[in-house]
Amino acid sequence: MTTQTASHKGVSRAAQYWASTKPRVTQLAVFCAVIGMFLATDGFPGWRVLVAGTIGIWLLAGAAFAVNCLVESELDARMARTARRPTAMGELTRTQTLVFSALIGGIGMWVLYAFVNPLTMWLTFVTFVGYAVIYTMLLKPATPQNIVIGGLSGAMPPALGWAAVANDVPMQAWLLVLIIFVWTPPHFWALAMYRRDDYARSGLPMLPVTHGLQFTGLHIFLYAIMLAATTLIPFAVHMSGLIYLGCALVLNGLFMRHAWQVHKHYSDIVARKAFAFSIVYLAFLFAALLVDHYFKL
Repeated sequence: MTTQTASHKGVSRAAQYWASTKPRVTQLAVFCAVIGMFLATDGFPGWRVLVAGTIGIWLLAGAAFAVNCLVESELDARMARTARRPTAMGELTRTQTLVFSALIGGIGMWVLYAFVNPLTMWLTFVTFVGYAVIYTMLLKPATPQNIVIGGLSGAMPPALGWAAVANDVPMQAWLLVLIIFVWTPPHFWALAMYRRDDYARSGLPMLPVTHGLQFTGLHIFLYAIMLAATTLIPFAVHMSGLIYLGCALVLNGLFMRHAWQVHKHYSDIVARKAFAFSIVYLAFLFAALLVDHYFKL
């Protein structure tokens, strides 16, 4: 074997492990955790906590997603969207994936314990168990409300970031968790609607498959209304000011417009646009919280 071939195989293997951590999803989760760190203090969180907290949370999130890919490898192989994941294609074996997940998860826990605080480590570990075990193994294959019930684990990053800085999780942190918790169903159901054939082949009881597009579209719109109300709570309790309020109103107006289109004028293109905007929505909403925190009007 030539050096060039060995190098290529090494790069490919590294890319496979990287892909198993679902990096794009992980990035959004870590972004929300970092916002939580900044919101937990009036000043700067400190480089040690910021860097170590980000690395530790990222590693444990990646470990959870790797377990998710392992557990769902056979289901992923039936779906066009996920068929090219390394675990679905058999490029990573069960042993390799488990060892990789245990390794990065263990390192993540050590980083959080040694350089942040035990509270953050345990909260992040509980989040790992909630997503990798309770949601992936128990809820997802059992009920079309899986994403609603299991959404709490995916909503935890802001609380993890807050705990990293404050060594506490006050009411303000749980408000951020609540926002992501309410945002998750309409975000994911929009994806499930235009990928409904994939989910039908997988056998997972996703809402558009079990209850149809009209029912799912209605629930996306109802959740959009609930989300709009939920995102006003930080302003109502004086956690944020006018900058956040203005951004939240604009973003919610756009989100509800997308949700209404999904509900009343459904097409796969409409659902794709709603799903794509939901990611932009959450990123901009949390960015607005951060800007408002330091430049409150």
